[in-house]
Amino acid sequence: MFNWEGVSEFVAVTETESFTAASKRLGISTAQVSRQISALEKRLSAKLFYRTTRKVSVTDVGRVYYQHCRQVLDGLDEAERAISNLQSSPQGKLKITAPITYGEGTLAPLINDFTLQYPELEVNLQLSNQKVDLIDEGYDLAIRLGQLEDSSMMAKRLGSRTQYVCASEKYLSTHGVPYSLSELNHHNCLQGTLDYWRFQENGKHRNIRIKGNLRCNSGHALTDAALKGLGIVQLPDYYVQEYIDNQQLIPLLTQFTESDDGIWALYPHNRHLSPKVRMLVDYLSEQLN
Repeated sequence: MFNWEGVSEFVAVTETESFTAASKRLGISTAQVSRQISALEKRLSAKLFYRTTRKVSVTDVGRVYYQHCRQVLDGLDEAERAISNLQSSPQGKLKITAPITYGEGTLAPLINDFTLQYPELEVNLQLSNQKVDLIDEGYDLAIRLGQLEDSSMMAKRLGSRTQYVCASEKYLSTHGVPYSLSELNHHNCLQGTLDYWRFQENGKHRNIRIKGNLRCNSGHALTDAALKGLGIVQLPDYYVQEYIDNQQLIPLLTQFTESDDGIWALYPHNRHLSPKVRMLVDYLSEQLN
């Protein structure tokens, strides 16, 4: 079994380069630090420090031993923080960013419920379709939809969304039903921020360029246009699902529907994830799956 005696004293002396400073850090006498180091050197049969009246410096052997001891002590610190975090209740400020429509319709109600459970939280939810810099702007958490681009962040998949191509019966009865991707070229495709739609054909991803007489960066506006028979749209389920369910919109080209997009929680890379962020991410994952 590993003998811990002298290890904390050795690390403290190595980092402070002083027996006196190490004793102050540890809250023990300098004589006790010296005794523990001497006992450790005897046990290891190795000289760990060069000592002079003016300076204490670590030997090559001591430097190797320090690297391993530091890793062990860091691991113990991390274990204690993990246990402390598990027993802590979310509190303090929590700054979150999310897309506007998804945030308003789905995310905000869930965060409100979470805040009711933990009233010591102070939540700042900012809804924006602009991708903000989490670190520069002090965000604890971002909710992102679709394919992730930022690999510098930690990410957890919370759920998924389905992209539907759909149109009203009024439009289809006048212009016909497209049965192939190439037929979209003959239809009025209502555009959002992109001029292409995403599909999957024979197991491969395809982007199909579309055209139409209406472009808008609002999913609600495009949904309204589709309901009024202006054309065909491709939109996520949270815009059109209820209208598909009540048959006001008809799903099209379902055999080419791409695999579901992810709904992601992103947070700065931090091995000691705070209880407030960890618990909110777990809560959202449970609710959205």
